[in-house]
Amino acid sequence: MLNVLVVEDKESMASMLKETLEAEGYGAFIASTGDDGVRMLKEKGPDLVLTDLKLPGRNGIEVLKASKDQSPLRPVIVMTAHGSIDTAVEAMKGGAYDFITKPFNVDHLLMKIRMAFENQRLITENLLLRETFSSMIGLPDIVGKSRSIMEAAADIKKAAPQKTTVLILGESGTGKELFARAVHHLSDRRDEPFVPINCAAIPRDLLESELFGHEKGAFTGAEKRKVGKFELAHRGTVFLDEISEMDSALQAKLLRVIQEGEVDRVGSVEPVKVDVRVVAATNADIEEAVSKGTFREDLFYRLNVFPVRIPPLRERKKDIPLLVDYFLDELTGPMKSTVRTVSPEAMDLLMSAPWKGNVRELQNTIERAIILCEGDTIRPEDISLSTVRSIPSSSLDEVGPDTEISLEATAKQAQRSAETKRIRQAMKETGGNKTKAAALLQVSYKTLLTKIKDYEIR
Repeated sequence: MLNVLVVEDKESMASMLKETLEAEGYGAFIASTGDDGVRMLKEKGPDLVLTDLKLPGRNGIEVLKASKDQSPLRPVIVMTAHGSIDTAVEAMKGGAYDFITKPFNVDHLLMKIRMAFENQRLITENLLLRETFSSMIGLPDIVGKSRSIMEAAADIKKAAPQKTTVLILGESGTGKELFARAVHHLSDRRDEPFVPINCAAIPRDLLESELFGHEKGAFTGAEKRKVGKFELAHRGTVFLDEISEMDSALQAKLLRVIQEGEVDRVGSVEPVKVDVRVVAATNADIEEAVSKGTFREDLFYRLNVFPVRIPPLRERKKDIPLLVDYFLDELTGPMKSTVRTVSPEAMDLLMSAPWKGNVRELQNTIERAIILCEGDTIRPEDISLSTVRSIPSSSLDEVGPDTEISLEATAKQAQRSAETKRIRQAMKETGGNKTKAAALLQVSYKTLLTKIKDYEIR
C-alpha cells in the first residue's frame, strides 16, 4: 500500500482528504502543523506528501525542503490558495512535483497523485537503466526438468509471495540471479524495481556509497548527493550477489537495514525509511565463513530465513539437451545464424563434459559452436571444451616424456602456479585488501577477483 502524508491545519479539509485517499486504496497520515509534518516524515516514511502552503509553525516550503532532504525521489504536491501562485511557483523550483489551487476538484487531485507515483516509477527505472550491465528485458524461463532443479523452483514459488529474506546458494554460473529475479517476478513487488548489485565487483571503499548513498561533500569526490541502491529499490527487491565478500563493517550496517527498515547515507545524520525485500546469494560456504569469524553470525541468521540451493550442472545432466535447445533459440536469431540443431555425436560430447563453469560455460560453448559451425548442425569439431587437466604445481618439474599432458597445458599450469603464488604474496603484503592488492599487481580490481575465483585462492 502506498502511503500519503497530508499536512493540513484545517480539520474538515484534512478529514475529507484522509477519507478520499483511503477510499482510493492509499494509506493516509494527518499532520496539522508544519512541525508535525516534518516529524512524521521521519516516523512514517510516506511515499508522497500533500501539504498546504500556509501552516502553523513551519510552512509548506519548509516541509517540502525537509522531504527532499530526506528522500529526493519522494513526490510532493503543494496545495495553495489563489493569491499564492508566486509562492507555488517557488515550491516548484524547490522540487515540488506539482501544485493545486484551492478549492479543487477531488478527482483532479487524485489524478495528480496517480501521475506523481507514475512519474516517480519512471524516474527510478531510468536511474536503474543507466547502471544496468545487462541488455536482458523481462524474465527468461528457468530451463530444466531434473528433480533437483524442479525442487529449487518449487522452493522459490513457495517463498516468493512472502516478504521473507531468501538466501540462494550455488556455484558460479548456476543462474543464481535468474532465480532471484524469479522471486521478485512471482511476488506482489513485481511492478516495483529489482536492483541487483555484485558485492564482489565493487571495491569495499565504494560499496557502502553504492548501497546506501551519500551526501554532497561526504568524502573526496562526492560532488553531489547520490541515492543508494536501497532507496532506488523502495517497495521492490534488492539482490545482493556474492554477499560473503561484503566487508564486516558493512555487514553490521546491512543488518540494521534489514532489522529497522531504514538506511543511513554516508555523511548524513538523518536515516531514510525504506521498504525493501532482500534476496542474497553466494557461491562460498557461508557457514564456514561464520565459523571462521569472517561473516557475522547474526546477519547470517537474518539472511538464512529461507535458503535455496541451486544444483550445479553436473548434478542435472539430463537438462543439458533442454538447455542446448534453449540457447540455440536465444542465440541464433541475434547472431543471424542458420544453425538449427546439434548432431548426436556433438550432444554426447556435451553430455560427457564436466561443466565446471555450469550453465554459463555451456552457454558460452554453444555460442562459440554457432560461430564455428558452417552448416545448420553443430558437429563435435565445432565444440571447444577445456581439455587442460589440473596437475599439482609442485609436480611441474617432474613431468616426464610419458606424462599425458600437452606443452600448452603445461604452460597454462605453470602460469596458474606463478600467478597464484604472486596473488597470495600481494594479499599478504596488503593485509587482505583486494583493492590495494590489485594496484600492487597492476591489474584491475575485477581481474583480480576473477583470478582469485578461477584459481580457487582462499
